Amino acid sequence: MQRVVTLDMEGVLTPEIWIAVADDTGVGDLRITTREEPDYQKLMDRRIEVLDAHDISLTRIQKVISTLPLLPGAREFLDDLRSRFQVVLLSDTFEQFAGHFMELLGRPHLLCHRLEVVEDRITGFAPRIGDPKMCAVQAYRSLNFHVTAAGDSHNDVTMLQAADAGCLFSAPASLPPLYPDLSVAETYDELLAWIVGAAG
Repeated sequence: MQRVVTLDMEGVLTPEIWIAVADDTGVGDLRITTREEPDYQKLMDRRIEVLDAHDISLTRIQKVISTLPLLPGAREFLDDLRSRFQVVLLSDTFEQFAGHFMELLGRPHLLCHRLEVVEDRITGFAPRIGDPKMCAVQAYRSLNFHVTAAGDSHNDVTMLQAADAGCLFSAPASLPPLYPDLSVAETYDELLAWIVGAAG
């Protein structure tokens, strides 16, 4: 059977963008991510309120992103993975945020959201569909692909559970006990070995 590997982006291949923005601006409320808040709509609504209150523009966020490196070993891991399988990044990031990382990662296939922006201010976002990560996995499976998925946060769990095989990668310690049905990996070597063996 043909295989597709689906990966989250932030926390798996790249740093968490919002934490970097929080560090740059000094606005601690922006440090909350999907590792702590499983309701993505609620999380984004709060982020947009905070950005507005502190007059933080899209341009400033993009400037912060442009300084960020990949996680150590991420490009090598992804290149190795892409030499073996079809790989798709399923992320709750945004088109307006992702360009810098896509260049660093060698332009992999990315499915994500799009921000709504008015005069350089983020006013909302446009998810393509409810729970797009899970829906993408279900769509690939409906095409008779074996789907192997990895992610690190609450918002990845439905994707991981919908896949033929799902793995929590470098996740918060509180998460794996909640989902004992999912595999766990802490390093890229462990994750690659798990992916290679997941269809066995």
